[in-house]
Amino acid sequence: MLKYLSEHKVLALFISTLLLSSASLLQAQHLTGKVVDKANPSQPLVGANVIWLQTDKGTATDASGKFTLSLSDAAKPVVLVTYVGYTPDTISVAGRSDITVALEAAKGMTEVVIEGEKERHSALTPTQTQFITTSDLEKSACCNLAESFETNAAVEVSTTDAVSGAKQIQMLGLDGSYTLLTTDNIPALRGLATPYRLNYLSGTFIESIDIIKGMGSVLNGYESISGQVNVTLRDPEKAQRLYMNLYGNSLGRYDANLNLAGSLNKKWSTILMLHTDQLQHRSDRNHDGFMDLATGSQYNVYNKWKYVSGDWVAEFGLTALQEQKVGGQLDFDENTPKEEQPHYGIKSDVDRLAGHTKTSYTFAGKPYQSIGLITSATHHKFTSQYGLRDYDGEQNSANARLIFQSIIGDTRHTYKTGLSYTFEDYSENLNDSLFNRREIVPGVFGEYIYSNTHNLTVVAGARLDFHNLYGTQFTPRLNVKYDISPRSILRFATGTGFRVSNIIAENTATLVSSRRFVVEEDLEAEKAWNIGGSFTHYFEVAGRPGTFVTDFYHTSFINQVVADMYTMPGSVLFYNLGGRSYANSFQAELQYEVLRGLTAKAAYKYYDVKTSYKDKLWQKPMIPEHRFFVNIGFATPFEKWRADLTTQFFGLMPLATMQEDHNQPLEHKANSDRFATVNTQVTRAFKRWEVYLGAENLLNYRQPNPIYGANEPFNAGFDASMVWGPVTGRVLYAGLRFKLD
Repeated sequence: MLKYLSEHKVLALFISTLLLSSASLLQAQHLTGKVVDKANPSQPLVGANVIWLQTDKGTATDASGKFTLSLSDAAKPVVLVTYVGYTPDTISVAGRSDITVALEAAKGMTEVVIEGEKERHSALTPTQTQFITTSDLEKSACCNLAESFETNAAVEVSTTDAVSGAKQIQMLGLDGSYTLLTTDNIPALRGLATPYRLNYLSGTFIESIDIIKGMGSVLNGYESISGQVNVTLRDPEKAQRLYMNLYGNSLGRYDANLNLAGSLNKKWSTILMLHTDQLQHRSDRNHDGFMDLATGSQYNVYNKWKYVSGDWVAEFGLTALQEQKVGGQLDFDENTPKEEQPHYGIKSDVDRLAGHTKTSYTFAGKPYQSIGLITSATHHKFTSQYGLRDYDGEQNSANARLIFQSIIGDTRHTYKTGLSYTFEDYSENLNDSLFNRREIVPGVFGEYIYSNTHNLTVVAGARLDFHNLYGTQFTPRLNVKYDISPRSILRFATGTGFRVSNIIAENTATLVSSRRFVVEEDLEAEKAWNIGGSFTHYFEVAGRPGTFVTDFYHTSFINQVVADMYTMPGSVLFYNLGGRSYANSFQAELQYEVLRGLTAKAAYKYYDVKTSYKDKLWQKPMIPEHRFFVNIGFATPFEKWRADLTTQFFGLMPLATMQEDHNQPLEHKANSDRFATVNTQVTRAFKRWEVYLGAENLLNYRQPNPIYGANEPFNAGFDASMVWGPVTGRVLYAGLRFKLD
């Protein structure tokens, strides 16, 4: 009997040991823990994100703040813990199986910055967003915003005409006027600033650029139709104490830039940014009698102040700009009255003053709940002359937004709601014809965000705006992000946008011609639907990371102000859309790190953009149907040497020349040539200095005869607006940067 009991005790002991060993083994294969509020450890943080550092493997805390991670997913024994309204933390878990993480509430609406190599295509945002970082900006001359997109395939920058030097962006096959341009998420450089707005923002003012394709957030307004370009300006708290950039090129252009930043005390910091560019040398490389580039000067000052105190964060910014431009024939004298002037020329004088404020308060004990007020105001005034035509204008604008954000239950359900007010006062004069209007637009908006912290994010928003000229406007938008796997992401976006066109400012290229402006009827506001989506896949080949992105977007206009240069070649007709107008955009892009320090990206774009001109559906002029893009970048360890090469190929573009019979079928109309451009730059970095050399349009390709009727610019056949390729040829440049942290 004793033997029998002894055998059972041994068996029980064996089973107990086995169960304990299994539990220990199971526990050893997982990391468990809890995330709590540091100020109140009894309060769990529900929905906090816990991921293994340098991986995309992670989870979210449950209703009691607890989580479980598999140790097999770890790249290193370190976890990153984040929660909305709290300062993120990294914790080493080597040798530990259970942890408690206490996060500290962030002070105000400060942003989270995680140092490291940033993905150019975001895996986190619900919208399809591509980033241009500071290092990307320094790969090109980048003297202003127009030159900031040279190594990016999502946005094109084109020259509007062969005389003024004005440039515009294009996205999804549509003109830049359909893209919302913001600085620090505040609508900027719009309206009458459109012709030269890309020159009004120095590259040295810019910290990064976010490019959002398709429908963005309703919080930023109703004008976005093709997408949004948000320029993040340098932050007083994070900027280098001193940053200087000097630049010169073979055309005689010189730029000087100086940034000064510092903290006055624990609460106040400021940054002062100065920019000037000068081009006084007149060049005519193609010997058509016209300057290749307009000469002139610009002086630009930007000052930002930041205040952080407890739950309050405030920011104030002010910018002032003055610019003069002179272009046209080499012998044009800008001081001679146009009635006595035998030579064709253009000139413009611009004065611009703008300011903004941002103030936010985060509720005590509720870091996920805050209220913010954003205001901005702009004064923009100019006088200009295009040959025998005078074009003067003044714009005074004001905008205010009050935004409240909070959660519904936990951070998986968040919402933002608020009020907005927009005031626009336009005064334009073209050859004694007045184009004046005043817009007063109060509005209300709301946005709901659902995130299951695992693989689904839904952003549904809408706004209602009460326009004094065009009535009540309803703007719904929807963005959905679904992670098929940690490496494969699907996005879908749809919604509407509406805007009021500025027909002269958005078509100044036609002023550099003999075309007449004809407004055939009262013009309505423009409105369009945009629907599309994208697929993003992150991969590794031979241990090197890569990204593949493809997207398709369709824009369909409910109403559009048509600028018709087809129907009457000697005129540009403006009227409301009477038929169809749409744009189909397809892009496929591949990025890959070929070798350590050597990266390559290639993209193909296809555009199908058509508009009804009277009763004929024709392809919109100046849009290439096919476009290829290749960029190769190389950097040695510690980036002592950096080199970059970008090649772009442009397919045929339809033209609307004044020499054509408007009754010709589309296939018989004039087209551009196919051509390619190559840009390159090499940089050598020292401890605080950097020296760079580069070339734009290295192959020296130039559009033949960019100006029709250049020898008789005051006659009916003169047209400098059909510019589809480079005008200046090869440009060599050099510069240096000095940085003091």
